[in-house]
Amino acid sequence: MIQKPKPKHQALSTRNIIKRTFFIFVGAVFMAVGLEAFLVPNQVIDGGIVGISIILAHLTGVKLGVYLFVCNLPFFFIGYKQIGKTFAISTLFAVSVLSLSTLLFHSLPAFTTDTLLAAVFGGIILGIGVGLVIRYGGSLDGTEILAILFNKRTPFSVGETIMFFNLFILGSAGFVFGWDRAMYSLMAYFIAFKTIDVVIQGLDESKSAWIISDEFEQIGETILARLGRGVTYLNGEGGYTGDDKKVIFCVITRLEEAKLKAIVEEIDSGAFFAVASISEVKGGRFKKRDIH
Repeated sequence: MIQKPKPKHQALSTRNIIKRTFFIFVGAVFMAVGLEAFLVPNQVIDGGIVGISIILAHLTGVKLGVYLFVCNLPFFFIGYKQIGKTFAISTLFAVSVLSLSTLLFHSLPAFTTDTLLAAVFGGIILGIGVGLVIRYGGSLDGTEILAILFNKRTPFSVGETIMFFNLFILGSAGFVFGWDRAMYSLMAYFIAFKTIDVVIQGLDESKSAWIISDEFEQIGETILARLGRGVTYLNGEGGYTGDDKKVIFCVITRLEEAKLKAIVEEIDSGAFFAVASISEVKGGRFKKRDIH
């Protein structure tokens, strides 16, 4: 049997390395600001390894930056084996910057002593930081890597493992800081979680649309004329009837979704129509054409 040669790993260009390094650095500094200027002074914690580090730092008096580095260090080696060298190096760099930044910012006064404001704005800043690091190929918390390992050995999904892990950590905050702080921590975690999604996916979220209709040509031409979006016709086969079908595929912005629905409803009210979110679109002819 002739074995095919394995595809070679493509090294990142100098420009991409500089760009990745810059945004990972900025993201780690943002997270440090969110922790030391908002959350930690008000005894509000985050989930994951960061939450454990905050609790340990509070109980022992050791600086938070030390625990952030030490607790995340094992996941650097796990990430190297599970995901790859580039991810591991990016993660080590991000965690190192985060640890040093929290040590530098530790003596700064809190931006606010209002716990609600601290939870809201701390969660937003934290989410921006984590989102930037993830978007550019790194990680600031080993929870996801731990969840991947558990997923291989348990019936729980990665998302379920992360949820259980964070509920345990945020619940522990109730015994250490009080239950009101635990509730604020849950609020900050939720805000950070949603902010991470926005940063990773972008504000201009794209959507893919799949339309199956006998009037596919008219629908496709109308989408091009009234939305300025190109369409692709795919060949399909009905699983129940066995009939040949044409499937219209196109990519739109979320602001154009309502107009696309109206177009399909106007031409063929019985058409099959499905829409899904897309985190990123590159290449092709996604750029919007002028509508005359």
